[in-house]
Amino acid sequence: MDTSKILIVDDNPEIREIIEILLKGEGFETFQAKDGLTALGTLKKQDFDLIILDIMMPGINGYQTCLEIRKTSNAPILFLSARTKDSDKTLGFSSGGDDYLAKPFSYNELISRTKALLRRYQVYKGKTESKKPSKTLSYHGLTINEQTEEVAKNGCIIELTNTEYRILVLLIKHHGQVFSAEHLYESIWEEPYYYGANNTVMVHMRNLRRKIEKNPNQPLIIKTVWGKGYRCD
Repeated sequence: MDTSKILIVDDNPEIREIIEILLKGEGFETFQAKDGLTALGTLKKQDFDLIILDIMMPGINGYQTCLEIRKTSNAPILFLSARTKDSDKTLGFSSGGDDYLAKPFSYNELISRTKALLRRYQVYKGKTESKKPSKTLSYHGLTINEQTEEVAKNGCIIELTNTEYRILVLLIKHHGQVFSAEHLYESIWEEPYYYGANNTVMVHMRNLRRKIEKNPNQPLIIKTVWGKGYRCD
């Protein structure tokens, strides 16, 4: 299996070096960028399996950098920040981040989060070999190959992030069941619900609907059950 490539983006060279030493010790291939603009330039030349992204940086901040990255890449993004308010965490997820780790962080926690994100992404991109036969889900013109985790709409591949894919599959597999924002968040993000997570779920749902629905304002695939949550009929 190819060595996972990780881009470390932080304006503090000491933090970049510490993270690089930790990740290289786990066998990962690492690259560094001193700010958001440098990171975006690097991403034009090289694909990565994970991006570790600081928030407070000169030029464009981490949130803005994340939004730009999401225009061309579905690689998981782990935010690192000394900003620990729920609103900061929500903004990170809303801009397209997959996980959020507050500074100062423990080395074990950084490695654990890194490996979890890489594992999900490798499965999502079909890098993990499997001898199991492909299982296909079909729903309202969508076709989902659960082995390769590819989603097609009327035969055309749709580029979903890992989080969007997991939301879609969860709802389709349990069609008819209403999922509250709390249930969705704890199932997809695999961490306790917090105040503000409802907005995180709403943003990801809006982005997902833009990709799969003919008319996102009148969704036919994922419907809102007012006051309760979301469901696929």
